[in-house]
Amino acid sequence: MTGTGVATGLFTSLTRLAHFTRVMYKPHYLLYAIIWVLAMEATAAAVAQPDTPWRPSAATAVRIAVVALTLLYLRMLDEQKDLDYDRVHHPDRPLVTGAVSAAELRAAMSVLALACLALSLTLSLRSAVLIAAVLAYGLALWAMEQRWKPLRTSVLLNLAVTYPIQFLVIAYVLLSALDTGDLAPSWRAATAVTLISTGVFLSFEIARKTTRTPHPGELLYSHPLGPTGSALTALLCATLASTAYATLVGPGAWIPLALLAIPATATYQFLRTPRPAHPILPAVAFTLLLYLTLIALAL
Repeated sequence: MTGTGVATGLFTSLTRLAHFTRVMYKPHYLLYAIIWVLAMEATAAAVAQPDTPWRPSAATAVRIAVVALTLLYLRMLDEQKDLDYDRVHHPDRPLVTGAVSAAELRAAMSVLALACLALSLTLSLRSAVLIAAVLAYGLALWAMEQRWKPLRTSVLLNLAVTYPIQFLVIAYVLLSALDTGDLAPSWRAATAVTLISTGVFLSFEIARKTTRTPHPGELLYSHPLGPTGSALTALLCATLASTAYATLVGPGAWIPLALLAIPATATYQFLRTPRPAHPILPAVAFTLLLYLTLIALAL
């Protein structure tokens, strides 16, 4: 009976975690992990070894799996870190409603962390060390937010402290690819990938948190920057991504530059019409199309 009870409890927890993943880790998160890793490797290869067409390898597939699992780990961590905020602004989320427990999320995070480390060890020791740094930084951010109130209440300060985790993931992908022989060393390649990835991420992140009609207590970039300043900042970040490619990578540069028409049009629509929120679909389209373009150009 004891064994049956344990098995039943485990099945229940797995079902609850599956529900959490289905609700909070939708397919576009997985799609983003795939094209982000491919775009990073492809762009770095286009700079570091321009005379050799880039091709993804088995090691690339492992890196994609690790990044996808890491994003799920961070999603679970964020749900616990932001619980008080979500009780007010997102009362339908699984952790708030009790559809999953914090203990179940922590157990799942432990399994995900072990899986990321084990998979990364098949690539190189440095890969495992770097992904461990990503996971540890996430936990450190949680601890910092618990102890330092301004980090929970200032959206710009929070972005400045949390964004470096993106740099760690970029370092993981590039250095792991270097270890597995998929990339040649190049500081120019690392700079290009970092600037492009940063511009794309911040453009999307700022655009989705820009509105003229905020709810009290919402953490939005349009609070400290104003709706106009926030929208223009998102456009500036998109411009950074496209011009970084044109300047540091080169081939087919007109395509990333032409794609700037998408966020530019969205910004114009937001500023010249009484839209309550910055349109999000153009930000999604720019992200997907730019990364797919980078992959195609490298191939």
